[in-house]
Amino acid sequence: MGYSMNTEDVIYKDGPLEMRGFAAHDEGLAGKRPGILVAHEGWGLGEHVIARTKMLAELGYVAFAADMFGERKQLTKLDDVRTTIGDLRAQPQKLRTRARAALTALAAQPGVDAGRLGGIGFCFGGTTVLELARDGADLSGVVSFHGGLETSAPAEPGTMKAKILVLTGADDPMIPDQQVEDFKTEMKKAGADFRVVSYAGAVHGFTNPKNDGSIATGLRYQAEADQQSWAAMRAFFEQVFAR
Repeated sequence: MGYSMNTEDVIYKDGPLEMRGFAAHDEGLAGKRPGILVAHEGWGLGEHVIARTKMLAELGYVAFAADMFGERKQLTKLDDVRTTIGDLRAQPQKLRTRARAALTALAAQPGVDAGRLGGIGFCFGGTTVLELARDGADLSGVVSFHGGLETSAPAEPGTMKAKILVLTGADDPMIPDQQVEDFKTEMKKAGADFRVVSYAGAVHGFTNPKNDGSIATGLRYQAEADQQSWAAMRAFFEQVFAR
């Protein structure tokens, strides 16, 4: 049977707040298959994450893009981004609860094997899926693309179920070397199964072709890091979902 992509907006809620996620899957595939949550950058659920959600569907997964701001809110100013994600990052339980609402929506999608769930995220979204993992969510694995690695609620030993893959820019001014080292220390103390890959010459936002350095010099696309990190994610999920 040929490839046939089904995409749709999905309304779900975090308490009273209405969220508008985006789901994609191949209707031509039979049976249950892994589901992957996709968490967006600080700008909101937009073109980049929707494109990545479709790419995951093309790989045979049921993919679901979370709406972390509610009502598919899009931000256009850097100050608004800092304020909005700063509020969520300062309240890790609020962030985790909101991400869990999206994870529940993913698990309810047609064709999803709820026992094999994963998550990926870009920038703020990378932070989001790491917070889910720290919270002990039922995830097989999570992948952070140039995501923030700091948290005010470090993982407790023995709580993390997900395998962790962090893909970061070696020259990212927003994720400096010390932050990476502190993250490794946290993961070791927690007994996590994790790996960190740094891409030489890559800065923040290296997966999004629209990042041209005009907003900030440390926010720029790098094709090689983009391609290599996506390949690393593919190999990672093939391993963690293998049965």
